[in-house]
Formats: sequence, structure tokens, C-alpha cells
Amino acid sequence: MHALRGVDAVFRKGEFTAVMGPSGSGKSTFLHCAAGLERPDSGAVLTQGRDLVRLPERELTRLRARTFGFVFQSFNLLPFLTAGENITLGPRLAGLRPDPVWRDGLVRALGLTERLDHRPAELSGGQRQRVAVARALVHRPCVLFADEPTGNLDSRSSARVLDALRRTVSEHGQTVVMVTHDPVGAARADRVLFLRDGTLGEELTAPDPAAVLDRVGHWGDL
Repeated sequence: MHALRGVDAVFRKGEFTAVMGPSGSGKSTFLHCAAGLERPDSGAVLTQGRDLVRLPERELTRLRARTFGFVFQSFNLLPFLTAGENITLGPRLAGLRPDPVWRDGLVRALGLTERLDHRPAELSGGQRQRVAVARALVHRPCVLFADEPTGNLDSRSSARVLDALRRTVSEHGQTVVMVTHDPVGAARADRVLFLRDGTLGEELTAPDPAAVLDRVGHWGDL
């Protein structure tokens, strides 16, 4: 049995794509392959003219650190670092110097200005996820991959995270690929790709919550 079969998709610069499908449809596997976190058994994953499938591990690690950003359902913050230190840790480990103007703009947009000296245990779930979003964006990645980034959040916190993802596309021309179960969240994207049984089905452009929910309703319980 194949986790993915015959999947072919293009993610353009300055485009926000949501990926949806029933549980077990291959959404996370699809995202991990696109981001170079897993290597498919066959095919190619092209980024800036380079095939991630064939890159040596060291080059792949360097490319991921400089070109991609990642946000997951689990916040993955280091508990002994402050929010500010967590945000800039990735670039520093990669030998990069974060742009202070860009960093401060992210912090303000995400409502974290008064929380930079707090450690994760002192933050709410929504604040921790917003720190994770800032960390993923602070080095200005070409592509941000987000796997259920609002899955553990209340509606207000979810809205702030989705606002941040939407702005990074609309205002800064970055590319966002987000796996989600949430029709309202998916409707913030420019298009929605639907996966089922490891294959891509229909594509919905300029989605609205009702249209997304209508398609999701045909799958039964996600």
C-alpha cells in the first residue's frame, strides 16, 4: 500500500495553499516529502531547481535551514529559553544573523512584544504557537510549511495565527503550504488541494468556508 501515489503539485511564490483530506489520506506525508523531511521512494521534489530527493543529507539539512520554515501542531519550543531566544535560535544555529527590523515587525504583528522575556511555561497555548510562527518566519524562508498549526488552539488564537500566515503571503510574497482539518482556516488560503487515499483529487480556488465545508461533508467524519 502506498502512502502517496502519483501526486503532482506546484506551489508558486506568493501563494497560500491549504491541503485537506480525511484522516489517513496522506496529508502529513505529502507535506513532509515536499519539505524534504521524508524522501519519497520515487519521483522528484524540486525547489529552486534542486531535487531534494537526490541531495546528500548534509546539503538537504542546510537547504531546509535556509530556505524553509516549519510550524507544527506541537510548539517544539525549548523550555529553558525565553520567547525571544526561541524565535532567533534557528537562524543562529545555522550561522545566520536575523534582520532586527524584520524580527521586530513579526513580533509586533503577532502580538508578542510584551512576551519576549517569558519562557514557554509562562505563555498561553496561543502565545506559544505565535512564537513558533515567528521562529519559522524570522529568517524569511522561501516556503513556510505548517502542519495543523491551529489544531491545539482556541478560535481567537487560531485567527491570530492564520492572520500571520495570510500576511506573510499577501504582504511579503512568501509561499505557505498548510495542512489543516479546519474549513475556516482553509478558506484563508488562495486554494485548497484535497487528498484522498494518497492521491490528489479536486482543487478549489478562491475558497470560502461554505464551499470547503461542502466538499469536506462528502467524506464523513474526518
